[in-house]
Amino acid sequence: MDSIPPELHQLRKSIDNIDAALVHLLAERFRTTQQVGKLKADLSMPPSDPSREAAQIERLRNLAKDADLDPEFAEKFLGFILAEVIQHHQELAAGEG
Repeated sequence: MDSIPPELHQLRKSIDNIDAALVHLLAERFRTTQQVGKLKADLSMPPSDPSREAAQIERLRNLAKDADLDPEFAEKFLGFILAEVIQHHQELAAGEG
């Protein structure tokens, strides 16, 4: 079996660290959006806010451009997150959360 070059090992270690940071950031984001969902449910507000979502998508696309990340990818990523958040908010509004 070939030995893994030290540079590849270091790059993989960096990727692993970034993945761990992403998981922790997503967990924090979902904890915060759960609080938002509870507040919206308590105030009888709708689970989804299309104007806020559109602004967030535009903001993320601009951040992605500035970071040399494909804005389409960034939008898809945020879309996935927003779908999960909205589902959680709908569950809270229905008294399921």
